Amino acid sequence: MAADRRPSWLKGVLDLLVLSCLTSGESYGYEIAKALAAAGLGEIKGGTLYPVLNRLEEAGLVEAEFRAAERGPGRRYYRLTEQGRDHLASESGAWLDFHTAVRDMLHPGGTTS
Repeated sequence: MAADRRPSWLKGVLDLLVLSCLTSGESYGYEIAKALAAAGLGEIKGGTLYPVLNRLEEAGLVEAEFRAAERGPGRRYYRLTEQGRDHLASESGAWLDFHTAVRDMLHPGGTTS
């Protein structure tokens, strides 16, 4: 049986998926990981997710704010910047074009069943 290739596929699109999780408002890492899992993308561990969030913040695509909690540890909340929204829009289009090309190669003649 072949190895599960989903982690390597996910690596190429995880930045976009994280940005997409922030389109409806700010969120923190655990909520983002839960949203990705709920979408059927599997468990994204903190060792994978937080470097993505840090990279997106360094690139100016998200802003982060640490908030202390009344009980338990504080959380770092992330929100899209305008640059992040623009990046998501343009890169989503590029990803969908790529997806279409792969789908067409896998299903020549338009059959997708």
